[in-house]
Amino acid sequence: MSTSPQTSTPTPPQGLRDWLLTDTPTSRRQARMAALYQGWLSLRQNHMAMVGLGILILLISIALLAPVIAPHDPYVQNLANRLQPLGTEGHFLGTDSLGRDILSRLIHGARITLYIVALVAMIAPIAGLLVGTVSGYVGGWADIILMRITDIFLAFPRLVLALAFVAALGAGIENAVLAISLTAWPPYARMARAETLTIRSSDYISAIRLQGAGPLRIIIKHIWPLCVSSLIVRVTLDMAGIILAAAGLGFLGLGAQPPSPEWGAMISEGRRFILDHWWVATMPGLAIFAVSLAFNLLGDGLRDVLDPKDSAS
Repeated sequence: MSTSPQTSTPTPPQGLRDWLLTDTPTSRRQARMAALYQGWLSLRQNHMAMVGLGILILLISIALLAPVIAPHDPYVQNLANRLQPLGTEGHFLGTDSLGRDILSRLIHGARITLYIVALVAMIAPIAGLLVGTVSGYVGGWADIILMRITDIFLAFPRLVLALAFVAALGAGIENAVLAISLTAWPPYARMARAETLTIRSSDYISAIRLQGAGPLRIIIKHIWPLCVSSLIVRVTLDMAGIILAAAGLGFLGLGAQPPSPEWGAMISEGRRFILDHWWVATMPGLAIFAVSLAFNLLGDGLRDVLDPKDSAS
């Protein structure tokens, strides 16, 4: 009696979503991608964080397309058309004291805001991470000296210290960015040091040290990656303060110099007309408020996703 050969049913190809949501990843890359996707799903459930993310995506899009979408040149003056109210034909948000279109200046000012935020976000957290991890891992006199320097910076209010640095360096966007970065790194150093003190006594760090890894390799390869999640959350939450510090320097004339359409400088110019022509100062103030709120909402959502203590509770 002959038996017919059994044919196996082909397994349907695994979809991308199933590949990301699997409980048994087959590679380090798949595990990393799955963790990122799980974090995105958790973040997406936070509606306020998604509102903040949407505002920031809109801001980035506006900054990139500023020359295309701006209805007027932000630098062209027309004194015959000065202080036009909201809804004026051709000037949706009115004009300032020199007849320049406020909407166009807000759109181009988004570029300056993102420029400041990006530079500070690249300088201050990296400097704080370096100081904090070295201080926490090495210990001894290095820890004492670095933390006392950090305490000195923390003893002064951020804006006052930034004003002192800008006054010494000179007015300008680059000097304002440097001044804000010099005043923003100490909290990151404190956070990185606390994380390092917890990590350096772990069993796997001892095992890595027994395998011959040096301090530099341990800090870069094994301590820094564990500090990144907390650092990202802190950076996102600090962006609002950085924007306000930059706007404060611009308001005092120590940031971006005229005729740059920097939002803080626009508020400073419009404060003279706040009673009769309120929109001149109010529109850039609302722009600063919206962007600061967006960073706070996104940072709060990222804290819920990335903070291991919140995840464990």
